[in-house]
Amino acid sequence: MGSSSSKPEFIMVLAYKQVKSGETITLCCKASTEHVTATWKKNDRKLCCVEDKHFVEKEATKFSLKIVSAEEADDGKYTINLKNCKGEISCSSHVRVELMEWRKLDLNRERLFNTLKTFKICNEVPELHFLLYGPVGAGKSSTINTIRTIFEGHQYIECLAAALSEKSQTKYFDRFEVPKEMGSFPFAFYDIMGLQANKGVHTNDIISALKGHMKAGYMCTPKTPLSDDSKYYLKSPSLSDQMHCLLCIIPADTFGLMGNDFLEQFKTVSEATRNLDMNWRMMHAYKFPINSNLTPLTLLRLCLQDYEGVPEAVLMTKVDKACVMTRDCLRNIYKSKKIREKMREYSSSLVSQ
Repeated sequence: MGSSSSKPEFIMVLAYKQVKSGETITLCCKASTEHVTATWKKNDRKLCCVEDKHFVEKEATKFSLKIVSAEEADDGKYTINLKNCKGEISCSSHVRVELMEWRKLDLNRERLFNTLKTFKICNEVPELHFLLYGPVGAGKSSTINTIRTIFEGHQYIECLAAALSEKSQTKYFDRFEVPKEMGSFPFAFYDIMGLQANKGVHTNDIISALKGHMKAGYMCTPKTPLSDDSKYYLKSPSLSDQMHCLLCIIPADTFGLMGNDFLEQFKTVSEATRNLDMNWRMMHAYKFPINSNLTPLTLLRLCLQDYEGVPEAVLMTKVDKACVMTRDCLRNIYKSKKIREKMREYSSSLVSQ
C-alpha cells in the first residue's frame, strides 16, 4: 500500500474520545502509506511518553497511541503528524476524561420539593428575594421561566427571553413568585435589564434594587438611574423589602468574549453587596432541617447568618454549548474539567478584590 515516493494521506483520522478515570484511551488512524515518520503531540507540544503509561504502536499503515489508567492530566488535544520526503500531514482529536464528581447534589426531586414547601424564614422576612443580573442574553429571564416550569409542572413562559438578541428584552424591574397549592413558596425572583456597554442597566439601579429602594414596575433607563423623587423609589426599605441574595447569571460559552467594561460593572456591584449595612443577625430565626448533604438553601442559610452584606452566587447558563460532555448529557456537568475550570475563572474574574 503506497510507496516511499507518495505523499501521506489519511484514510482514517483520529476520533474524539470520552473516557472515565482509570480506563484506557486508544487513539488510532490509518494512512495511505507506511513509509512515514510519526510524531505525537499533546496540546501542540511533543508528547513526552511515560514508561508503562503511553504505548505508541505502528502496524503497517495503522498508527495508534494507547494511554492506560486515564487521569485528569490526560485530558487534552492529541495530534499525530506523518511525514516523509514528499510531504507531511496531521490530524487532531480531543480526549475528555470524566472526573470524579467534584460536587455532589441531591437529585431527589420529591425530597427537594418538600424541603422548599416547608422552608421557614422569620417574622421579619416572610420570603427571600433573589435578584438576577448579568449580561444581555445570558439567560436571566429563561432561568425564571425554567424555575416556574419545574414547580408548576408544565411549560411556563412569562419572562420574554433575549435568546441571541443583542438587546435586552427586559425593560422593567419585575417580580416573579413561584405559586403552590395555597399561596406561594417563600421566595421571589426579581428580573432587571441586562448589562450591556452604554445600553444596559445602570449600575446604580442594581445597587438601588439590592437595597430595596426600587419598586416593581420601574422602567430601567441605561443613562439615567432611579432618582429618590420617583414614585418607584422606596425611601425607607425594611429588611423584607431588600434583596437577600444576588444571582449573577453568566453564559458559559461567551464569558471570555466580554470586555473589561463588563467585568468592571460586575466588580462594582460585587463590592457594593459586601458593603451594604444589613442586620443579617435577624435571620438567625431560620427553621430549616440540616443534614449531612448540604443543599443550596442550607448553604444560603449559613451565609445569611455569618455574611456581612448580601450573599452572591454565580449561576452558569448554556453549559451545553461550552463542553462536549455536557452537550451530550447534562448529568456530566460535575464531571467536566472544562466546566470546573470555567467556574474557577468566573470566581476569580467577577469578585472584586
